[in-house]
Amino acid sequence: MTNEVTFVADELIDEAQQQTGFEDFGALPYREGLEALLATYDRNVRDPAGRDRCRQRVVMQLATRLKCENAFKTIPQYAEEAVTAPVFVTGLPRSGTSALLNLLVAAPENRGLLQWEVQFPDPWPGSQPGEEDPRYPFLVKALEESRNSDFAKIHFVDADTPEECVLLHAYAFNGVQLGFEIMLEPYRSWLLQQDLAPMYAYQKKQMQMLSWRRPGGQWMLKAPAHMWGIDAILEVFPDARFVWCHRDPQKVVPSINSMNKVVMNMYAGDFSHLDAGEIGRAVMDWYAMSLQQGLAMRDKLPPELFVDMSQREFVDDPMSVVRRVYAAFNMELAEESRAALQAHIDANPKGKHGKHEYDLAEYGLTADLIAERFAFYTGDQRWPISD
Repeated sequence: MTNEVTFVADELIDEAQQQTGFEDFGALPYREGLEALLATYDRNVRDPAGRDRCRQRVVMQLATRLKCENAFKTIPQYAEEAVTAPVFVTGLPRSGTSALLNLLVAAPENRGLLQWEVQFPDPWPGSQPGEEDPRYPFLVKALEESRNSDFAKIHFVDADTPEECVLLHAYAFNGVQLGFEIMLEPYRSWLLQQDLAPMYAYQKKQMQMLSWRRPGGQWMLKAPAHMWGIDAILEVFPDARFVWCHRDPQKVVPSINSMNKVVMNMYAGDFSHLDAGEIGRAVMDWYAMSLQQGLAMRDKLPPELFVDMSQREFVDDPMSVVRRVYAAFNMELAEESRAALQAHIDANPKGKHGKHEYDLAEYGLTADLIAERFAFYTGDQRWPISD
C-alpha cells in the first residue's frame, strides 16, 4: 500500500484556502465529518491514482465550501428567497426516482437541482441572477465526452439533468457522499450517529442562493438518502411533501450494488483488496436500514404528505403518476405542462442510454438473503412493490 498520497485534514484545508484566498468555512460544523471521510479513504483506498482522485475531490469540496460561505456573506439578499412546499422524491435506489424527477422537472413550472448547480453552487464573482455561469459550457463538454462510460448506462447525466441533493450535502461534509463511503468504516458508523437537521439547513441555504441565481419554479428534489431524514426535512422545510418510489428489492439490491461498483472503480480505482461479499451485504443492509427508518417515520406523519408510486406503474404509464402527484399536492397541470411532459416521455424511452446488467452472486448475495432482509417491506401490503 502506498502512502505517497496523504489524507491529513490540515493539509487539505490549507490547500483549499490557498486555492481560494478564503479562510471562513462558516458556522456549520464540518471538521468531524471531514476527518471521518479522510480516514475512510486512507484506510480503504490503496490504488495510488484512486487515492489521488479522492484527495482532489475533498480539496474541491473544501474550496467550494469556502466560496459558498463567501457568497453567503457578500450576497445577503439570497436569504430573502422563499423555498415553498418543496417536493422530495425518495424511496429505494433504482426504483424510478431519477426517471420521475426528470419527468416532473420537464414541466415549465417546476425546477430541479441541476447537475451544473451542484457542481458549481458558488456564484461566479460578479454574476447577476439569470446569467449563464462561465463554467457551464466546460461542464457540458466534459459530460458529453463521458457519454459511453459504464456510469452513463446506469445514471445518465448532462449539465441540465436534475441531480441528487446528496451532492450538496457533501459540501457540509455529511450525508452519503459518492455512495460507496457509507459502505466503509469509519464513515459509515460516523454518519449513522448524526443529527441530519443541520445538514438540511445548509441545503436550504444553498437552495436559496440557487433561487437567487436562477429565479422561479417549484422545487422538485430527490435522493434515496432522504429516507434517513424525513423528520429532519420537515424540521427545516415544514411544508415539504414526498413522493415515495417502490420496487422489488430483488431487482434493487443487485442493481445498486452494480452502480456502487462502477462508482468505486471511477474514484477509488482497484479495490480488489476489499471483500466484494462484505461490500455487497453492506449495500443491502444500508438500504434496508434506510427504508426501515423512513417507513417508521412515515407512520407518525399525516398520510396526505405522501404519494406512493411503483416502478412498474411508472414504466407502464408515467403520466398517470404525474397526475396523481399533481392532484395530491393541489398543483395545477396546465396544457402547456402536459405537452412538455409528454414530449419528455416520448424522447426518453426506457433503456435509451444503454442496458444495465448485473449478477447477484458477484456481490456475495442470494435471493433468500434479500428476501429475508426486506421481509418487513415486501410483506407489508401498503406498498406497491410489483415489478
